Amino acid sequence: MERQIDIEIRALKELILNMGGCVEKAIEEATQALILREPQRLQRVYELETKINEHHIQVDEACVKILATQSPLAADLRWIVATIKINTDLERMGDQAVNISHNGERYLTEPALKPLIDLPRMASEVRQMVRSCLDAFVRKDLALAEKVLEQDDIVDGLKNEIFDELRNYMVTDSTSVSRALNLILIARNLERLGDHATNIAEDVIYALTGKDIRHGHS
Repeated sequence: MERQIDIEIRALKELILNMGGCVEKAIEEATQALILREPQRLQRVYELETKINEHHIQVDEACVKILATQSPLAADLRWIVATIKINTDLERMGDQAVNISHNGERYLTEPALKPLIDLPRMASEVRQMVRSCLDAFVRKDLALAEKVLEQDDIVDGLKNEIFDELRNYMVTDSTSVSRALNLILIARNLERLGDHATNIAEDVIYALTGKDIRHGHS
């Protein structure tokens, strides 16, 4: 017979998956608004953030209920603890999507500084990281969680390339400063999204193995 805690954890996973779907869509809308120069898409990001915040509260309440009524032990307890931490990272991802929207909105009030090449690549990598870390959580896929950790290096490398190129623009052309700065801030937002996805992957690894790999700890 299925345990009550298994039923509640399955419902909890559905909540996290719905929340993650909103996060993915918010990142897509924020970045595509910039890449396609379609600022009207940004309103959708703010609407999605409201949903993300609602899910944030619902997940916390569901976790507290399980802890209070089911007294989970061992692996179940690790899974609940990991879920609480993942919930926080997803909410902060929503905040970063909003930050991209704010910076993108300012950038789009001026003519394009340059063709965007590395930034769309970086956005694509980040969205893949978000999708993969959530799939790893739902499927309990250790290998996929570990792959997310490797992708973070790619995102960091793209961010460094973007920073270097935009610094050169700022040094050689004073009229480019505000536009370059907005693009730098967006790259920083994307980097932080990658960091949050990495945190989720680390939490999945902890939930599955009991190993804490944060800060190189094992």
